Amino acid sequence: MSRIGKKTIAVPKGVTVTLNGQNVTVKGPKGERSWTVAEEIEVKQEGDELSLAPRSDTPRARAMWGLSRTLVDNMVTGVTTGFDKTLELVGVGYRAALKGQALSLQLGFSHEVDIDPPAGVTFAVPKQTEIKISGSDKQAVGEIAAVIRKLRPPEPYKGKGVRYQGETVRRKEGKKK
Repeated sequence: MSRIGKKTIAVPKGVTVTLNGQNVTVKGPKGERSWTVAEEIEVKQEGDELSLAPRSDTPRARAMWGLSRTLVDNMVTGVTTGFDKTLELVGVGYRAALKGQALSLQLGFSHEVDIDPPAGVTFAVPKQTEIKISGSDKQAVGEIAAVIRKLRPPEPYKGKGVRYQGETVRRKEGKKK
């Protein structure tokens, strides 16, 4: 039995959920998200709660049960509060700026790196060394944050690079004389 799959999903006020066969569409103040649930999973709406249950007791149905519940819950959360990630730039001369909607990064290369936001994702730069990424799709926000971090991951000797907020970098000792 899936402990995650058994939990019901509370649908807050101002959010409408539409079930069309296996397709689940969620509309809220921050946008609209839709996803097709696997055939092995049955989705029911009872009042202001959604519940998911497997149609059979196969290994694939059990595997998809918890996954489907989590993805539908993330859609509800995304259209109500949204998701955000914060990146920190550590290093001399490492800066971020916005050029329209695009993010312009100076990361010690001979050129600036410009990144266009994917659909539904927005960038904000409160400080030159801080990037806020927000959107209603958890996967898209996490993926673009990982792409930015991969440009200059934190290195262990000086700790320079792009890191997630609150991430600790294991430091190594340099050469000894």
